Amino acid sequence: MAFDLVIIGSGPGGYVCAIRAAQLGMAVAVVEKEPTLGGTCLNVGCIPSKALLHASELFTQAGHDFGRMGIKIGTPQLDLAAMMKFKDDGVDGNVKGVGFLFKKNRIEGHRGSARIAAPGRVEVAQPDGKTSTLACKHIVIATGSDVARLPGIAIDEQRIVSSTGALALAKVPKRLLVVGAGVIGLELGSVWRRLGSAVTVVEFLDRILPGMDLEVAQQFQRILQKQGLTFRLGAKVTAIDTSGAALAATVEPAAGGGAQTIEADVALIAIGRVAYTEGLGLDAVGVERDGRGRIVTDGHFRTNVAGIHAIGDVIAGPMLAHKAEDEGVAVAEMLAGQAGHVNYEVIPNVVYTSPEVASVGKSEDDLARDGVACVVGKFPFTANGRAKVNLQTDGFVKILADARTDRVLGVHILGPDAGNMIAEAAIAMEFGASAEDIARTCHAHPTLSEAVKEAALAVAKRAIHM
Repeated sequence: MAFDLVIIGSGPGGYVCAIRAAQLGMAVAVVEKEPTLGGTCLNVGCIPSKALLHASELFTQAGHDFGRMGIKIGTPQLDLAAMMKFKDDGVDGNVKGVGFLFKKNRIEGHRGSARIAAPGRVEVAQPDGKTSTLACKHIVIATGSDVARLPGIAIDEQRIVSSTGALALAKVPKRLLVVGAGVIGLELGSVWRRLGSAVTVVEFLDRILPGMDLEVAQQFQRILQKQGLTFRLGAKVTAIDTSGAALAATVEPAAGGGAQTIEADVALIAIGRVAYTEGLGLDAVGVERDGRGRIVTDGHFRTNVAGIHAIGDVIAGPMLAHKAEDEGVAVAEMLAGQAGHVNYEVIPNVVYTSPEVASVGKSEDDLARDGVACVVGKFPFTANGRAKVNLQTDGFVKILADARTDRVLGVHILGPDAGNMIAEAAIAMEFGASAEDIARTCHAHPTLSEAVKEAALAVAKRAIHM
């Protein structure tokens, strides 16, 4: 059988692309090398990490906040094995959900490692050693990304772990070293801190959350420090000695200088991710890649080889599941002759800690670099009625509006439920809203989202509750 479309990879980009293409009447096959569908996100990334973040946050609330609310339960006891089962059950349900959607949309799944033999031909090396060939009109590469590694430091997923191993530790490490103060490092570091680890975060740069708004990052760091995380900024881990009962990490100033040693029971390497294209045969068919190993595409996700497309983490842009999903929908619609589109100026980014951090659009640094004058409106959660009564007053909302037109150019939220609240900002920006548009939109009371309205009012220096 010849397919209209063969997709390599069943992560958020791949499976969403498959579903949309099937909805548009295409005959679709998906090749996945892992035993389960869903890619990194569903199996060892977004979904399991959020389960542990949620469970560990409730564990902390039970031990510290419930008593203030009149809920007397005594000292909570951690059953880590049960918490891990809770996480695994959640993963299993999501993975099975993708399988159901494949069946519902008549998408044909193939287990094995894919290699592009030629445009229109994908060879699948199956687990039983056999090889099959899928013929198709179009190929979409959606193979995602892999963890970035530090030279000379081997990840064994036992003592030196990537995010995968950090999601499945058998016991709470007394001391956890996190290398990298990006989203993954801070999320997983906060999980294990809440469960009892002494967490030290080492970051090469002089700030946490590179790319996020600096003011937000600085206040967020102070909050995390109050929660017990220790930071070593402007530093790098050059080696980890595994010969002793404890790990001994060599830490040097990023700018050069004398080395120090940090001991830990577990080290999490969280310095980022890299495009995963291993074994796809890209060089043989002539698919162009850039200096970072990412597949080069045009505005329609086409590579330089006719009939071969790419989306998600393997191409340029933020390595985010929802970005890959939107690209999957767009490329499917383009292949069907429709006008698929992704607005890269309005892609939210969220850190699912407690409190959460969320942003969309430009930061102040971005606008200053681009020479765009902006007006800033800020509103703290300490002045929000719902946040005050719920003991969730850390953080603020910050809106950046064009000084000339009042159009919203960026929104940054540090606070409770920021990941959900950022959706309002994304919709507003998608439709070219001004700060005044948000300010004049009635928000329900009492809600956390009133802080967004107040920040919009603050752009014009007319916030009500501050």
